[in-house]
Amino acid sequence: MKSYQLVAADAPLELVESETPTPQGTEVLVKVTACGVCHSDLHFWHGFYDLGDGTKMTLEDRNISLPFTMGHEPVGEVLAYGPDVETDIKIGETRMVFPWTGCGDCARCDEGNEQDCANVAPLGVRRPGGYADHIIVPHPRYLVNIDGVDPHYACTLACAGVTAFSAIKKARAIAADDKLVIIGAGGVGLTGVGIAADYIENDMIVVDIDEEKLAAAREAGADHTINPKRENASEQIAKLTTAGAGTVVDFVGSTETAALGMEVLRRGGTYVLVGLYGGRLNFPTLALPTRDIALRGSYVGNLGEMHELMELVKAGKVDPIPVSARPMSEVTQTLQDLEDGRIIGRVVVVPDGV
Repeated sequence: MKSYQLVAADAPLELVESETPTPQGTEVLVKVTACGVCHSDLHFWHGFYDLGDGTKMTLEDRNISLPFTMGHEPVGEVLAYGPDVETDIKIGETRMVFPWTGCGDCARCDEGNEQDCANVAPLGVRRPGGYADHIIVPHPRYLVNIDGVDPHYACTLACAGVTAFSAIKKARAIAADDKLVIIGAGGVGLTGVGIAADYIENDMIVVDIDEEKLAAAREAGADHTINPKRENASEQIAKLTTAGAGTVVDFVGSTETAALGMEVLRRGGTYVLVGLYGGRLNFPTLALPTRDIALRGSYVGNLGEMHELMELVKAGKVDPIPVSARPMSEVTQTLQDLEDGRIIGRVVVVPDGV
């Protein structure tokens, strides 16, 4: 098999040829037909996460060693099963691979929240991922039916889609008189805008510093858009809301966006932090009780939410975002384009010959 592996921080991903693995136990061998390129892969490519104030969390801090095959948004054809597999999924079917796998034997996994497992082992993060022509999936339950859904768009649902969906679900308790504020209209944020447009009845305000992304957000259903480079975002949100935003969903997660998100909340509002850009939250602890505000994170989503989202997509209740395809040999350039902000919507990479 061929895979594109991260061999050193900031280095081009390296083409590696190896034996195609044989599935063992409950494993499934999938022939990758496309894999989404996600913004979170940039952290792996650079070898660290920004913790703010000049501090970093390295791959070594997370016990991730190189070389490593990234890619956690794969779709592909089921090729073979391990000897312990029992499933109705047929060989040759095309399925989306849900990557957020846990240990399968703890309280969090038992309740269906494998993303919160203490030993979470996602594909493309702690297990070999989809920047390859084959991938081993630990169990057939992670193979999601995508009948009727464009396979390239389905790739993006494995991370960007379920991450945005889970975050927007956390905002669904918003009061009838509130407006929803979304910060960031990149790949995940734009997905969130499209989901919110069909999932939440409240008016939506989208904040981004890129006019092209704001235009895409309006096309996806945003009622109001604000560019902080052109106008004072907090003042504009104050004008558009009664007493501040009921819920802010931050798909960036920088020091600056967090400060804005916390500032524009009304009393009793909720700030949901999704993005992994990196930075620090700086606010008085007194603000939480005296303003009665809630602060919470939202990390990817669970398998139940993945199936729920897929059913909404199949029913036409989620407008797909723009998705383009490139050869997998261009994965390094795609990562660079993503970092430089040259991608609107999402890009998937396709193995040679597919």
